Amino acid sequence: MHEIGPFSIPAMRNFVPAPLRPWIYIAIVIVFQFSGGVYLAAVNEMVGGTALLQEDIMMAGYASLIGLALTFAIVFRLKFRFCTKTVFTVCALGIIAGNLICMYTRNVPVLVGVCFITGFLRMWATFECNSTIQLWITPKRDLSVFFCYIYLLVQGSIQLSGMTTVYTAVFAQWEYMHWLIIAALVVVLIATQVLFRTYRSMRKLPLYGIDWLGGVMWGVVALCVAFVCTYGEHYDWWDSDEIWFATLCGIGVGVLNYWRSTFIRHPYITPEVWRQKPLYTTIGMFLIVDILIAPGHLLDHIYTESILGYDAEHFISLNWAGFAGIVCGSIFMWLTFARRKWPYRRVTVIAFGCIAAYLALSYFTIDYDQSKSSLILPVFLRNFGYVMIAIAFLTALTRIPFPIFFQSVTAQSFISASLGGAWGSAILGRLLKVIMQKNAMLLGGNIDAVNTHSAHLPFAEIYGAVQQQALMVSMKEIYGWLLWICLFCIGGFLLYTNSYKPIHAIPPTFRSIRRAIKHTLRMDKKRDMQEEYS
Repeated sequence: MHEIGPFSIPAMRNFVPAPLRPWIYIAIVIVFQFSGGVYLAAVNEMVGGTALLQEDIMMAGYASLIGLALTFAIVFRLKFRFCTKTVFTVCALGIIAGNLICMYTRNVPVLVGVCFITGFLRMWATFECNSTIQLWITPKRDLSVFFCYIYLLVQGSIQLSGMTTVYTAVFAQWEYMHWLIIAALVVVLIATQVLFRTYRSMRKLPLYGIDWLGGVMWGVVALCVAFVCTYGEHYDWWDSDEIWFATLCGIGVGVLNYWRSTFIRHPYITPEVWRQKPLYTTIGMFLIVDILIAPGHLLDHIYTESILGYDAEHFISLNWAGFAGIVCGSIFMWLTFARRKWPYRRVTVIAFGCIAAYLALSYFTIDYDQSKSSLILPVFLRNFGYVMIAIAFLTALTRIPFPIFFQSVTAQSFISASLGGAWGSAILGRLLKVIMQKNAMLLGGNIDAVNTHSAHLPFAEIYGAVQQQALMVSMKEIYGWLLWICLFCIGGFLLYTNSYKPIHAIPPTFRSIRRAIKHTLRMDKKRDMQEEYS
């Protein structure tokens, strides 16, 4: 156990009531979580309003998530360098500028670059808020408790932000979401100047020795992967020069960056990180989970829009069920995993069971006249299971030595927060296209000019009916295969004898972390002086 002092927020002015201060931080962090460069829930409206491809908008969204993931490796260096008031001011101004640029630019590289920066700023401000109120949430600094709050905040904000975006686009225009976020950030700026003061509990540490080039190179690798997954179908995968260039660029830069990290003093992600069993185990599991829940990003949208005929407003209203699943999943994990210390295997089996139930309900209930109310339970179970897995897998990284813990979080976040959605949607999108072509040929094989049952029907009507039925059969087939994969994973977990529990998820105090960083900086400067004199 580490020594823990009483909770307080001295960065706020004295006239602010102490019980109100943590709630002000939560309000601020929700605003930052809602903010971003582009808002993917309104992607169709943005495509129509900007004349850009849907893939361009999605690429910008993934770039924002990649920038967010890269921040974890240096969050403590930023925290020990800048005070809270400076962080909120810089991040709010930067995201406001990003929203203005994203509204009016039609240049895809500019859009992607701006979203990358806004993602970095959003995570920086989020960490500043959450790290400040950590002792208020869990006085014992138990990360298994803290991560329940984190995923409730992050995933809940995603659901609520999507609904806000769609309702804004339906009743006004998609640009109004940007203006709404800008107005909220202006309020944050005003509150920052009024309620906060320039306060430092410890002397600031310089941003010395950070491998900025390595961070940029890892960002390039992630952007190349996102490009391949997003534009793969558009460019016909590796039959195009664009996909080959992105693939070779990603592999080349990744290999070069890893080789470079083996001999420089403080790489952005040290080679030791990639040898940690909890990291590559959770990354592998996230890759599977992202495929299992990918129908929520692709098939569910196609089904409700093309088959059931729901518009965007009706489809996004299902986010309330998803939000309820996130809230219930976070509370369930807090009661069982964080407080009762249930083992990882038990909660993982329950989580995969919820995802299996989602896939089974989707498989058995898919129909032309399915009611909207019957979609609520599958969406609830999908998000309930996913938030359980996310909390358990992130807590599993606490078994990694703390000096490289946040580098491991960056590596895991490349999949869990950034590229997992692109990976799952790309695989399922390609699978749907291949299976649908097969089923269309099988269903339409007997429909020709000599068939007395179809010869008198218009060609367009026959073609539309065949394609729609092929889509239904293909989606049902994909749900079935995913269900088998999920059940196979559950069987593997039940046979696995792991009994690890989240009982060692206590990080060092901020003062201890700062002391270790300060010692490292002092040794680096001493080496530099010795090298200079020699």
